Amino acid sequence: MSARDFYHNTVKTALEKDGWTITHDPFLLEYGVRKIYADLGAEKLFAAEKAQRKIVVEVKSFRRQSEVEDLQEAVGSYIMYLGVLTDTFPEWNLYLAVPEDAYIGIFSEMLGQRMIQQANIKLVVFLPTEEVIKQWIP
Repeated sequence: MSARDFYHNTVKTALEKDGWTITHDPFLLEYGVRKIYADLGAEKLFAAEKAQRKIVVEVKSFRRQSEVEDLQEAVGSYIMYLGVLTDTFPEWNLYLAVPEDAYIGIFSEMLGQRMIQQANIKLVVFLPTEEVIKQWIP
């Protein structure tokens, strides 16, 4: 299992503040003989819909000097987890959690927008200092 992301606990707290129940920390995905770990699994009951939503959240901090390298790692992780999750837990939806500065930075640029479209990335934008979710981007 790899080391936790710098903002792991921040996102966990933000999800809880947003009404989510953390069910997995980390979320184990087994595929063949391999085990991979997404950061968090969470569930939330939506009374109006009388349905429970289940999400897996991969947290990325974007703290390197190269935002392009951070983007490469984030997109690669997202694609791998999405493929495995689709095969093993199709009722769960995958989100990539990114701090607001990364969202208004590289994700708002042409390269970031292209990656979001190409990989069909769902984002959770969070405010690190307030430990809250700012925006869900399906």
